[in-house]
Amino acid sequence: MLGAAFNVDPEEVVEDVEQVAAPASALEQQGKTMVDILLDKKGRNGKKATIVANLTIDDENLKTLAAELKRHCGVGGSARGGEILIQGDKRDAILTYLKSKGFKARVI
Repeated sequence: MLGAAFNVDPEEVVEDVEQVAAPASALEQQGKTMVDILLDKKGRNGKKATIVANLTIDDENLKTLAAELKRHCGVGGSARGGEILIQGDKRDAILTYLKSKGFKARVI
C-alpha cells in the first residue's frame, strides 16, 4: 500500500543496506608491534617527560589512549605524530597500564 503512494513496487525493492565496519580498536591497529616507553628531559628546562613511542594507531585512537593514560597517571600531556607525551616520570605506571590493556610494551 505504501509503495503505491510512492510508485514503488514492493516486490522490486532491493535492500541496499551496507554493513559499516566498526573502526578498529587501538589494540587491533597496533597489532604485535612493540610500544617503547622512554624518559626525556631535553629541551624542557630539566623537567622530565615520559614518551610513549612506536604507536601505529590512527589519530582518533591515539587521542583516546592519551586521555586514558593522562587520567590513569593524574597528569597532563599531549598526543601527536604517533607519540604520546606524559608529564613527569610515569614509566612504571604507563607500562602496567598498557600491559593490562593487552599492548606489548617495554621501558627503554
